[in-house]
Amino acid sequence: MSHFTSEDEALLQSMLRQLLQSVKEKITGAPSVECAEEILLHLEETDENFHNYEFVKYLRQYINNTVGPVIEEETEKCSSAQSQGEVSGYDTLVQHVTKKTRESKEYREMMHALKNIMMVVVESLINKFEEDRVRNKELDSKPKKGRQSGYDTDNCSDSDSSFNQSYTFMSQEQLQLLVERLDPVQPKEVRQKALQTLCIAPPSDILNSESWPSLRKHLTMSLSDPDAAFGEKILRFYAKTFSSSPFNMTREVYTSLARHLELYFLSGECSLRISAGLDVSNADINRLLKKIRLLNEYQKEAPSSWIRHPEKYMEEVVESTLSLLSVKREPDHPASPDFLSPIYFLALLDIKAVWFKKWTHAYYSRTVVFRLLEKKYKSLINAAVQQCLDYFEFCKASVNTNSRVSEFSQQHCSDKQNFSYTGSELQHIYFVHSLCLLGRLLIYKQGRNLFPVKLKNKKDSVTVTDLLVLFTQFIYYFPSHQKTALTSQTESYSPGSLAMEILQIFCDQAGCTAECLYTDAVIDALLHPIQSLLSGTEVYINCLETTLIDVADILARIAAVEDGLSFLLYGDGENEKTAKEDGPTAVHVIVQFTKKLLHDDISLLSGAEILPVVKGAFIFVCRQMYRTCEGLQMLIPYGLHESIGEAWKKTSLLSERVPTPITGTDSTSSISLESKNTLLWEETLLDALLNFSATPKGLFLLHSTGALNDCVNFMFSSLSKKLQTNEYEEFGNRVIVTQMATTPTGAVALQSSGFIKALVTELWALLECGKDDLRITQPKSTPVDPIDQSCQKSFLSLINLLTYPTVLELLSKQDIPNKPIYSFREVPTDITDIIDRLIILNSEAKIHSLFNYEQSHIFGLR
Repeated sequence: MSHFTSEDEALLQSMLRQLLQSVKEKITGAPSVECAEEILLHLEETDENFHNYEFVKYLRQYINNTVGPVIEEETEKCSSAQSQGEVSGYDTLVQHVTKKTRESKEYREMMHALKNIMMVVVESLINKFEEDRVRNKELDSKPKKGRQSGYDTDNCSDSDSSFNQSYTFMSQEQLQLLVERLDPVQPKEVRQKALQTLCIAPPSDILNSESWPSLRKHLTMSLSDPDAAFGEKILRFYAKTFSSSPFNMTREVYTSLARHLELYFLSGECSLRISAGLDVSNADINRLLKKIRLLNEYQKEAPSSWIRHPEKYMEEVVESTLSLLSVKREPDHPASPDFLSPIYFLALLDIKAVWFKKWTHAYYSRTVVFRLLEKKYKSLINAAVQQCLDYFEFCKASVNTNSRVSEFSQQHCSDKQNFSYTGSELQHIYFVHSLCLLGRLLIYKQGRNLFPVKLKNKKDSVTVTDLLVLFTQFIYYFPSHQKTALTSQTESYSPGSLAMEILQIFCDQAGCTAECLYTDAVIDALLHPIQSLLSGTEVYINCLETTLIDVADILARIAAVEDGLSFLLYGDGENEKTAKEDGPTAVHVIVQFTKKLLHDDISLLSGAEILPVVKGAFIFVCRQMYRTCEGLQMLIPYGLHESIGEAWKKTSLLSERVPTPITGTDSTSSISLESKNTLLWEETLLDALLNFSATPKGLFLLHSTGALNDCVNFMFSSLSKKLQTNEYEEFGNRVIVTQMATTPTGAVALQSSGFIKALVTELWALLECGKDDLRITQPKSTPVDPIDQSCQKSFLSLINLLTYPTVLELLSKQDIPNKPIYSFREVPTDITDIIDRLIILNSEAKIHSLFNYEQSHIFGLR
């Protein structure tokens, strides 16, 4: 048992206590098996860490090694009997194997051996318990000095094992004695031995005792002890308490640690400065980071359990945290602006403010957090906003020189870690934390109610709109995909990347999007680089192509929602008339810019490597608009379909000139890469043209480009690729196919592309063939629904396809085959074949050719 941990000892101690309650006299034989089983079952139900104890793992392994072969042998016998019909049902199998195992010789021998082991172990534990109880009585009867010495020597010496110490039950008198010995006025040796005893004792006994308030006070004061080993032991006790105690107990330990840190930062002994940087290899700094990391780990875990306890407990944890993070020097203090406050350390350990995300996830805790922020700790929000504004000025100034940003980026992504942070790096880390915190805060209405905020060095208050405009500007001055040698880790912490994440989340949150994003100020900020390029003015933007791609992404997300599309089309006006009176809306700027991109009329972007990606991004924004009747009506005067059609014709000519790859040549050559990019751009243009057919007028415009057949072939090709990879997704929304089928030209294009043939073949496979790889474990039930569920999608696809123009075009002047013989392998390929094989069953040959005559014929009639 020497390898058992303290948790295993606590488990054995709990078992022993319950055994003692059931055994009135001294144990002279083996304890009853039924009693032991009941205890283990009770512990398994109440202790969530039960299966992680080494003692339990040992028992499980012992049982597996002893009776495991018996169980496997009986299972194989029953499986073979089940296949022959002798044994049926899972429950019967389990009962049979259990019965045979308990009747086996191996099981009886195992139980006998366990009884003998338990008898020896319990006898030993009982004797040790009685010895310790007698010794403790003797210690209590001695004078205080002798009692201290004897206690320290007997119970805290290194010669005793931790296994024996864990069974020294802590009485109220002993706990009170422990409190006295942990008093900071006591000698160092006395306090160290008392702390050793404290770490061994069960945390539940200590936290439930009447002496805990005094003990908590002593521990809080002792955390500042200059002896590193002493403080390390207290942190271990705190960590053990956090991991093994319920929330109603751990919140007192947490608030104790938070209070200690708050007093430390408020005291004069904390002389850390931002400008001086931070060396984490320093012993004092390392110890401070350990304390804050312990707080942060608990912050992330506490929300999973605090809903099961009174709200006042959660409020204590939240308030102690916000109080700590709000610590700052007095304004008249000379080092106040340069003070390295606790929030910098928390940001260093949790840079993306995961703790705040978890605390605001549920309404139960979010209400408390926002209430406290509004009433007492709004300075935290003010400081975060101020940090974002200050860092924006830094990024803006760096656009012209580009030296400081580049230098910092290279330092941040370097593989060599110097274990120290400069002042600028600490400011960047705090900025990332502030940006993530504010982004999370603005999602919720209660968080937005905290704005506007008033800053000391700013005349006007900062509103939610001002903050979102600031986030948008971060995309300009520090784009998310800058063409530098940054690693992916550095990329995720760049201001532009973080701002993009926040804006994308806003677009997905229906509740806050209309209130925050659908404002003229935010849309104008997004359109700023576009309007600058259209007007020919100089653009002060770092990495223009990447910025335009990010802007297009946000605009496309806005246009994909009905309210967002309406705002882009009409602005604040409710219809087109009022929009025209107020001036051009966002849609006009976007379409004009997209046309100029397609015609390569923007000199600043000419020759850019990722120009096709920029074009595709803005075409996608327009596509979100012209897929609707209102949006298409606004775009028709600009002739966007003609511009896309001309670009496609030009690109298709280039793709035809691409040389055919020759076997044995280098496939990664520049010619191969260029041809791949050309084909990709051609598919992007075809996809854009195809989506014009989502509306009747858009389909007419697609006809005028002459690209209808190519678009349908592209649609069917995309569908076939998805079918081959078992990732079937219906192309578009069925709307495109239905609109195509409303014109004779579209119906012919669908027929010639192979789309109708694929649809009919899939339907026949579902009706007549079934799935070959489906293992039949029981007979298939007779369908009672009008249309079998597996055939519903094919049925709806056919119904949507068979409009009047399609029927007239595909079935006029067509004769029914009426063959004398139909092979079982003869599969229909068009609408005429479906009518012949499923509807007009006017011969025995047609009836006999069907495997599921009734189901297939009823499907055809419907």
